[in-house]
Amino acid sequence: MAKGDKEGRMLFDIRGKRRNVVKVVYAILALLMGASLILLAGPIGFGGGGSGTDAAELAEERVERLEERQLEEPNDPNLLLNLTRAQIATANALAETNPATGEIALTVASRQEFEKASATWSEYLEATDEPAAGGAQLVSNALFSLAQTSRTTQEARRNIIDAAEAQRIVAEARPSLGALSTLSFYTAYTGDFEGAEEALAEAKKFANSKFERQQLQNQFDEIEKTAREFEKSVKEAEKAAKEGSEGGGEGEGGGVENPFSLGGTGVTE
Repeated sequence: MAKGDKEGRMLFDIRGKRRNVVKVVYAILALLMGASLILLAGPIGFGGGGSGTDAAELAEERVERLEERQLEEPNDPNLLLNLTRAQIATANALAETNPATGEIALTVASRQEFEKASATWSEYLEATDEPAAGGAQLVSNALFSLAQTSRTTQEARRNIIDAAEAQRIVAEARPSLGALSTLSFYTAYTGDFEGAEEALAEAKKFANSKFERQQLQNQFDEIEKTAREFEKSVKEAEKAAKEGSEGGGEGEGGGVENPFSLGGTGVTE
């Protein structure tokens, strides 16, 4: 997590050669969010941000109680699932909503809770043979939020890959147009375009008309196009960052700042 004034800013620098990456990812996020709002019953990302101080305090107290219990029963899958849910609820409550625009932004504290939820979810997956679809849906949304606010491309990729894996659990347990199309979109961003096509084909089976199937295909075609451009642009940016690091310039483990952070979602104090 960045310190100081970096925490109060959007986490992407659009100067220099990265400007092309910026243009590409604006298109990716617009397509993803637009398609998801059409196809999903619930929103992608954080669900109930800005719930108020009381809600945040209650959620944090529940997390503390569950964390104490988890120390005594570290491998209890039900406890780990409940802790994951509580951490996500806390993150949602700690997020802030702009009263003028309705835009939701993660605070440093809310992002930290999402990160804790991601770690707890990983422990849960190791402790159970049958992951809960409801929990996976919450985690998928939370991980996409983390991808949007990750500081580097590598971190964003890990989060979007984990989001796709969680969404696959949802799609397999509760196959539907929304679940499978979202899986298709997420999978495209991981670079697995063949897997994305397979999920898209399954999603089409739930469409009610030829028009819906065509609409879904059109959305996917646009996402695939921009996702491929994104892959190319990120590789170019990573190469430039590596060369800059080797030449004595700034670098952070060969990574570049995360382009997913352009979706209007920042991290506030």
